[in-house]
Amino acid sequence: MTKHNNQNSDREYKVYIPSTHQFIPVTKEFYYEYYRPIWRTQKQAQKLGQCMCPKSKLWRCDGCCLDCPYHSSGNVWSLEYEQELMGDKHEDPSANIESIVTDKIVLQQLFKRLDKLFPEARRIGELRMEGISERDIADILGIPRSTFRSRLEKVEALLREEYGDIL
Repeated sequence: MTKHNNQNSDREYKVYIPSTHQFIPVTKEFYYEYYRPIWRTQKQAQKLGQCMCPKSKLWRCDGCCLDCPYHSSGNVWSLEYEQELMGDKHEDPSANIESIVTDKIVLQQLFKRLDKLFPEARRIGELRMEGISERDIADILGIPRSTFRSRLEKVEALLREEYGDIL
């Protein structure tokens, strides 16, 4: 066994919890599952000139750039970036309770139908929310990318046919 391999097997994995200012020991799998979305957010923010974290402070990042003292405006040209980054939802002051309840019921029906048509859809949605590419999602599902795309297109066409007035 080489020195490098020996070091990796002895490595302790810890997750930093900013709210408590503590490190929590975790498994290697959990460590990567926790930090990969944060790293993805950091990389995107750095690319757009919004993350100005010094390298010595990157370990403290929790992926919430808008609350970070090292966050700058960067070169964002649209207001959609905040929603894309944070998944923020802004309240609609003109919405009434009846339309909100109706929309929720319709959305639940749409999800049930989607589960019947394409059981992997929920997992695909979760992976897309994590910023994973279509090619990587197809690999995770164990199907060719062309099959993945054709299934998505087929399901989308069926849903547009059934729910066209609301999609």
